[in-house]
Amino acid sequence: MDLSFYSNFNNSLTAQEAQINVLQQQISTGLKVQTPDQNPAAYQTAALGNDQISQLNNDNTTQAAIQTQLGAANNAYGSATSLLDNVQSIVLQALSGTTNSQNLNALSLQVQSASKQLLSIGNTVAPNGSYLFGGSRGSLAPFQPDTSGNIAYFGDSGQGQATIGQGETANTLVNGEAFTAALAGDGTSVVTANSANGGTGQMLQQGLVNAATANAFQQGSAPVTVAFAVAGNTTTYTATQGGTTISTGTLNSGSGGQTSLQLAGVNYEITGAPANGDSFTIAPARPQSAFTLLQQISTALSSAQATPAQVAQTNQVLNQSLAGLAQYQQAITTAQAQNGVTLQALTTAATGNTAQQTAVQTTVDNATAVNMPAAITALDQTMTALQAAMKTFGSAQSLSLFKYL
Repeated sequence: MDLSFYSNFNNSLTAQEAQINVLQQQISTGLKVQTPDQNPAAYQTAALGNDQISQLNNDNTTQAAIQTQLGAANNAYGSATSLLDNVQSIVLQALSGTTNSQNLNALSLQVQSASKQLLSIGNTVAPNGSYLFGGSRGSLAPFQPDTSGNIAYFGDSGQGQATIGQGETANTLVNGEAFTAALAGDGTSVVTANSANGGTGQMLQQGLVNAATANAFQQGSAPVTVAFAVAGNTTTYTATQGGTTISTGTLNSGSGGQTSLQLAGVNYEITGAPANGDSFTIAPARPQSAFTLLQQISTALSSAQATPAQVAQTNQVLNQSLAGLAQYQQAITTAQAQNGVTLQALTTAATGNTAQQTAVQTTVDNATAVNMPAAITALDQTMTALQAAMKTFGSAQSLSLFKYL
């Protein structure tokens, strides 16, 4: 008896069942290539693509964490700006000349409250649990009283770079420089009235007349002393630096009874009337923390007296503080702008990563993904063919030579 019919049928049946298993697996997984032996080139393409997608996912996670961190910094900068704007309004109110000593004390308390609020902002805890403005020392509150009771910065300027995209990194840390590094006064000089002054004169910066000279003065360490002499209706001044006279002259009256003189590259205006023997010291500007500045303003307001000479002394301090506030308003605005640039870079990188992920995923799908409609059609056809073969085999088996005798 020839058994080849049965052998061939069995082989065909096995092949069809194997094909059905393959098609069912492809349909259930959505993949036509799952092992290297199925299609080495397609498998390698998919493996490399999936690695790239994994890296892009990691970058996106890093981006989200940095955005959360810098978003908190952006909010803190905004709060600090509003606070300093409020203090500026308080100082301008005090300088208006319409506030009595009792109200000045009340304004002093407002500035003290603002200082506490600024300390709270400086010690903001970031979403990740670290102190936002501590730099790389995020486990330590960055702004604390030192041994003298003054608020000092205990953080650092450390930076941490993290990958946010192909060939792109972003700083993950924020430090407290915006609250500590601004220069006092107008950023070039600080003018202090002699505590023994008996006149109503004040000496205020009104801009640069020679930027190079002003910068050299600020970088130096030798202050300038301006002494006034009054004889009748004539007021003269003598400016000395390091014991050497650098300028003398008679003040020329300008509009509003103001007088002006130029020293160390800066134009200074004299308001009020200096008394004979009054003097002012012009010192190079040095960094002054925002906390020290607010304490200076609060002290000036709480200790203000009523005589014309005392009012002039207070106003001299407040005007210098007003210039210092402008330095910090600019410093914080600049820090916020730089923070915004990084946030924008993160947004751009995230958009690019998403587009790249989509493109790579398409490449992976093209290499390994099954054509679902075609696979389902092939499965149906194969199962139909198998069923037909089984039926035919069953009919063949029922045949017998006795039916033909």
